[in-house]
Amino acid sequence: MLRLPNDGPATGAPLDDYLRGKGGAAALVAALAHVLPPLADRLAAGRLHGDPEAVVGLNDSGDKQKALDVAAHDHMVAVLAAAGVRKVLSEEAEEVIDLNLAGAFDVAIDPIDGSGSIGIGAPLGMLFSILPAAPEGFLRTGRAVVAAGYASFGHSCDFCFSLGDGVTIATFDRELGGFRIAREKVMLACETKSVAYNASNERHWPEGLQAWLCDMRAGKDGPRGKDFNMRWLGAAVGDLHRILLQGGVFLYPADRRKGYENGRLRLIYEAVPMAFLIEQAGGRATDGTAPILDRLPRQPHEHSPLIFGASGEVETIGRYLAAAQPKQG
Repeated sequence: MLRLPNDGPATGAPLDDYLRGKGGAAALVAALAHVLPPLADRLAAGRLHGDPEAVVGLNDSGDKQKALDVAAHDHMVAVLAAAGVRKVLSEEAEEVIDLNLAGAFDVAIDPIDGSGSIGIGAPLGMLFSILPAAPEGFLRTGRAVVAAGYASFGHSCDFCFSLGDGVTIATFDRELGGFRIAREKVMLACETKSVAYNASNERHWPEGLQAWLCDMRAGKDGPRGKDFNMRWLGAAVGDLHRILLQGGVFLYPADRRKGYENGRLRLIYEAVPMAFLIEQAGGRATDGTAPILDRLPRQPHEHSPLIFGASGEVETIGRYLAAAQPKQG
């Protein structure tokens, strides 16, 4: 590794030591961290051993499944089975997977987030949430979640998680062969000037969001009185990671296109873990009206709109949406 003039020995407690003895879902979080280095290495190898972008099937939404999607799913399910997990819900499997009937936890996963960017060097991710085993399975609100997190595969391999007592970020240390704690008690600023969304979809957005866009674009000369910057990485985990580190707000709302009327992200294994982390960091995450963690899913692969980040801006967006609703009575 290249050494910079001000570099010293790696700092930060090893993740395994940090989680040891915490109880609850901590051992399962550690097991999920151990899943990541082989995935990061395979991503880094690109096409040297084969094509990770090769289409091998379709998922429940009709999205193309790539070789890396399926391999990451199989890899994670094997680790979760060995860790004693009861059930797994994965984006890459139509049905809930039964593993250990006596297991104490159920785990929802998106094995590879942003797989449309496999092979081009853009950030990719993994998402998970952990729930205590219960008869309802995964059809519970996000308030039942006891731990959640993500991996960010970029120029570093980062693992962010919360056990319900704040947000912690660890970074993979190749010399150690494991993760070290890099940041603890991550908190979001209430306000922001940074937004992340796919601008090509603006024309399909509802009236309230169109009004928000108009006023935001007017910058300091408009009613908002400040200029905004746009940052859009095209992978939700990449934007989540950046927002937790630098602040901002992310929007993937419902819109008028067929198939997008209820949003496009999956509620249980995409929106919920992101919302859990954002709330733990002092931010807000909504569907434009209500908190994501209050939504009760009716089916495992249900879609949801998602707006998350700095609490002040998320609340502002909610007011614009509410103001455009027809008046009752």
